[in-house]
Amino acid sequence: MERLVRGVRALPEGRPAWAPGVVVLAGRGPVVVAEAAAGWARRYRAYDPEADRGLELPRDQWEEMRTGTVFDLASLSKLFTAIAAVQQIERGHLVLSDQVNAYLPAFAPGISVRQLLTHTSGLAPELPFYAHRERSAQLDLLWREAAAPTGRPDTSYLYSDLNLISLQLILEQLTGRPLDALVHEGITGPLGMASTGYGPLAPPGVAATEDQRRPWAKADRGMICGEVHDENAWALGGVAGHAGLFSTAQDLAVLCRALLNGGAYGTARILGAGAVAALLDPPGLGFGIDQPYFMGELAGHGAAGHTGFTGTSLVLDRATDTFLILLANTVHPRRRTGGSAPRAAAATRLARAVVRAG
Repeated sequence: MERLVRGVRALPEGRPAWAPGVVVLAGRGPVVVAEAAAGWARRYRAYDPEADRGLELPRDQWEEMRTGTVFDLASLSKLFTAIAAVQQIERGHLVLSDQVNAYLPAFAPGISVRQLLTHTSGLAPELPFYAHRERSAQLDLLWREAAAPTGRPDTSYLYSDLNLISLQLILEQLTGRPLDALVHEGITGPLGMASTGYGPLAPPGVAATEDQRRPWAKADRGMICGEVHDENAWALGGVAGHAGLFSTAQDLAVLCRALLNGGAYGTARILGAGAVAALLDPPGLGFGIDQPYFMGELAGHGAAGHTGFTGTSLVLDRATDTFLILLANTVHPRRRTGGSAPRAAAATRLARAVVRAG
């Protein structure tokens, strides 16, 4: 595990650095085998586009990255929406083969709940909800796409935020509860994930994201810390099926452990073993399966996980009973294409350590 920790700690020191700060937490069975933080949760006050560099805060205002730092999870939020959906399926309130237009009549026939969860609905990757502040105008965008999807349903994989936003609408209609309540009551509350929830949050202890301005961003919001980074999730009120959750590596470790335990953690059970298998067996419901670009050598025998645009990632591997959480603020002070090579390298180091440990 020393190589894993050493490699992660070096990430903020690169030229260029992959991220200002990073947290890693890895576990096998009931044991946390590696946990470390490096760099800075908040270092910049703004981004200078002419000089192409961050403008630093006064040195005494830099906030050190800690293992308990709270991160904007970005698309890792999708995993919670998927779990909430599978909970309703397990209870018999929702069926994977259900037609979406039974709940959302604007949808074209032939799109199922399963296709939303497996990104095979044909819906476009995203829509400019951020350009509209009125809920009715935002929904009109979705209804137009849903009536005539960009792709043909069930013919190919097309990753789309709209799938999980649509699933959120179904869950809220089905239960009469907002998504944030469903996530708290069904997942984070029972598991004791007290540091996990939707924003806004007070900035201290939260990793900063971006000096969000056009033309590189889709909205002019300035330096963001404690509010959701994703412009569409922000426009939708901060609680969205595809983004909006904040959490810590320690809380995510609890979720990983519960899933690896067949849905239980301590005295709490959020899913049955069969429901967990539905989530994690190929092709996965909400979870990506065996994706080497961020799973490295953990991929290959059913590893499941996801990444988030802000620099977050999670991998769990039932074959070796291991998990890896890597959280970084790669978009601080502005979004860049940092790639997933550091994620894959960390996962490979964990995979090789597990092999050596037998």
